[in-house]
Amino acid sequence: MRRCLELARNAAGFTAPNPMVGCVIVHNGRIIGEDFHRRYGTPHAEANAIEAVAQKELLPHSTLYVNLEPCAHHGKTPPCTDLIIAHKIPHVVIGSTDPNPLVSGKGVKKLRAAGCRVTENMLESECKRLNIRFMTFHRLQRPYVILKWAQTADGFIDAARTDTAQRPMRITGDYEQMLTHKWRSEESAIMIGTNTALLDDPMLNLRRWHGQPPLRVTLDRTLRLPASLHLLDGSQPTMIFTETTTGHLPKAAYAVVPFDRQLPEHILAELHRCKCLSVLVEGGAQLLQTFINSGLWDEARVFGTNMQIGTGVRAPLLPVQADEKYTLRNSILQIIRNNQTKI
Repeated sequence: MRRCLELARNAAGFTAPNPMVGCVIVHNGRIIGEDFHRRYGTPHAEANAIEAVAQKELLPHSTLYVNLEPCAHHGKTPPCTDLIIAHKIPHVVIGSTDPNPLVSGKGVKKLRAAGCRVTENMLESECKRLNIRFMTFHRLQRPYVILKWAQTADGFIDAARTDTAQRPMRITGDYEQMLTHKWRSEESAIMIGTNTALLDDPMLNLRRWHGQPPLRVTLDRTLRLPASLHLLDGSQPTMIFTETTTGHLPKAAYAVVPFDRQLPEHILAELHRCKCLSVLVEGGAQLLQTFINSGLWDEARVFGTNMQIGTGVRAPLLPVQADEKYTLRNSILQIIRNNQTKI
């Protein structure tokens, strides 16, 4: 099962809105076939692993391991349960149940009805952690929310700025920026607030990492963002949340929502409708704090440095302490998880 998880991780950032799945087929203690779901719309892990078996006559005497319950419905590809049954694989070991109501429990039921022995919940917590985005999406009906920022030793994320002539203060180095771009490649969407879009004019792309660019998301309540921004260059999909129904620009999708106390709920509901499994919220401070105050966040990634600036834009405040700390080249990375989130 741990080999299944290793294989599944190879597709991070490429399978959404599907989960990451690896599959291993064992005959007499020897792996005879293995593979993973490589990209959304392509064959699932089970189909790839079965295809990788050179001696198909061994399949009726083998055990198939997979970190998520095999599907029993027709989607982009045929049901994996049908394929397993057709090859008469007698034993299937599953890491965790699929939370998708189209699948949940149905795959196991179908396999058992066909006479297959099914072992469930092998390394269940590890399997759920791997697909925490997929689990959150289906069980909580919203994307998995990751907050990210960098702050100085005295608790600021930027100098006080009022116009675009003043560039954002760089708190971390090249390594941290590369890591951030890697994170972007692993999430469905990346979000910033109106002031960040105006003052920083970020590209929100993957200049320092290879991968699938995320959906760019920002807020523009009164449609004051100029068309000259990088976000509106048409180079990758962009969604703008607004209250205004007219004056929309052609190179972005618009979602009209009320900017009230439930704004985070409105945003996440729309992203869920768009099949975004996750969103990386990169700023600014007001947007980050709004999500923190709402309780609608799952994980925070905070870079801390020795730099002190004395005054500026205050960093967001989290109600919990770090779960993990890592020493990087130019910073200390803290990972903080919202223990109130239950899936």
